[in-house]
Amino acid sequence: MTRAVIFGTALLLAGCGEAAPRPAVLPAPVARPIPTNGLERVMGQSAAELTRTFGTPDADVREGNARKLQFKGPICVLDTYLYPSKSGGESTVTYLDTRQPDGSPIDRASCVAALARRGGGK
Repeated sequence: MTRAVIFGTALLLAGCGEAAPRPAVLPAPVARPIPTNGLERVMGQSAAELTRTFGTPDADVREGNARKLQFKGPICVLDTYLYPSKSGGESTVTYLDTRQPDGSPIDRASCVAALARRGGGK
């Protein structure tokens, strides 16, 4: 009988503890549009339009239906990513990335403006 009392007391005490906390339910991430202010010369442009604006690309990389054109200057490096439209039209820039020649970050619009000032050539 003593064992039953000890066991019953242990069960009662175990029930007095705090319930395990429920894991927090996080909302689904919301896709935030990337600001394009100052990037009108690049976003939505074709490879031919980019070449007219920035000159001959320093790199032209194709992977599947995607294409990356890279333009370098003394101030920054601009990587433009072109993809075909859903309707199968000409590939245009849908994303871009910028950095200083040493890899440090730089404002995207500032880089585009600096490279455009090259006058379409090096």
